[in-house]
Amino acid sequence: MLRNDQLDQWDRENFFHPSTHLAQHARGDTPNRIVETASGVYIEDRDGNKLLDAFAGLYCVNVGYGRQEIAEAIAEQAKKLAYYHAYVGHGTEASITLSKMILDRAPKNMSKVYFGLGGSDANETNVKLVWYYNNILGRPEKKKIISRWRGYHGSGLMTGSLTGLELFHKKFDLPFAQVLHTVSPYYFRREDLSMSEADFVAHCASELEALIEREGADTIAAFIGEPAMGTGGLVPPPAGYWEAIQPILKKHDILLIADEVVTGFGRLGSMFGSDHYGMEADIITIAKGLTSAYAPLSGSIVGNRVWDVLMKGTDENGPIGHGWTYSAHPIGAAAGVANLELVDSLGLVENAGTMGAYLKKALTEALGDHPNVGEIRGEGLLIAMEFVEDRDTRTFFDPSRKVGPSVATELLGNGVIARAMPQGDILGFAPPLCLTKDEADGIVAATKKSVEAVLCSR
Repeated sequence: MLRNDQLDQWDRENFFHPSTHLAQHARGDTPNRIVETASGVYIEDRDGNKLLDAFAGLYCVNVGYGRQEIAEAIAEQAKKLAYYHAYVGHGTEASITLSKMILDRAPKNMSKVYFGLGGSDANETNVKLVWYYNNILGRPEKKKIISRWRGYHGSGLMTGSLTGLELFHKKFDLPFAQVLHTVSPYYFRREDLSMSEADFVAHCASELEALIEREGADTIAAFIGEPAMGTGGLVPPPAGYWEAIQPILKKHDILLIADEVVTGFGRLGSMFGSDHYGMEADIITIAKGLTSAYAPLSGSIVGNRVWDVLMKGTDENGPIGHGWTYSAHPIGAAAGVANLELVDSLGLVENAGTMGAYLKKALTEALGDHPNVGEIRGEGLLIAMEFVEDRDTRTFFDPSRKVGPSVATELLGNGVIARAMPQGDILGFAPPLCLTKDEADGIVAATKKSVEAVLCSR
């Protein structure tokens, strides 16, 4: 107990936690969990509390915790070659092998992989490449990026601007002027309840066309979107959405960046969300499931169309002026190789599709008729439950009541970690892709108990 108390004190005195109420944490007003071990879908803290992690960390531990194959690959790489840079043509066996493994799994129009460390820096890279691309093509005004409200693309300067959530803009002087936002493809939260799904898709498309018309297509370089939205609410696109959006982008010569940080490597029951929804992206952002978070690594998969222009640019201007010290870090790359081998050998892409359908159906059977459950939605192992005060009128709870966070807290007390998503009373589930039927049943039972405890008392 003394050891825990000391760590808790050091934590509050020294550690700047991301996405945290800093004042409450520093004062000790909020609990502090120090995680010690993990295996499969479970984590255990230093006080012996064992919790089913139904959010896979931050939807990133796709293969589950405690995979010795990845730990051993990391150790062996560290012993053999802990680091060397990737500048001016240098590579390692791990980085070269992983590049090929990614392209073997990616949509067929992809050409090369640039490696970074996290999804935020990958999207920063993507924006720089898009700007470089248009400069080489002699289109210096074609630089604006269209994102969607509620989309999540990181928390840097440009990537925080791309993110369409208030928390990531407030008091940070974001978004930047080069970033535009269009309507979120979030059918449940449509303003006009009389709209059919097809009507709403047509509305999303017309809003995009109107934005392009106002700004001028000759000023817009790219459109960025998650195949299925993550942090903004775990929202699969309405049927026909990407089929409606892509022709508009092609018509106006606007590049498509598919942010697959969450959806890449199996979470939707397909290797890539781009393939799942028929997206023909020019650049694909990857991270999280690339190494299942066993080591930091991200990537920008560059399509043939963009790559050809980048090569032309270096013929005209010399080496491209972009790079990170830790790009293609061999330890991260070794983790990625071992991780993707496990994804294949364990059949985790197929399991995500099967168990995702089972979990969504079981949650719907358990809570779909609850008067405060407005919607249970999802694709693969990316599932959300949204709470409302009145489901018939789709009246939302006052945010100050914090219904979603209250359910998440109650669920934690019942041994399951789910995530209260921002800007709404939304409970998110994104467990490891190795989830079993018994573990899914445990999530459902704990969720039913927690929802009834919180919402029957209101």
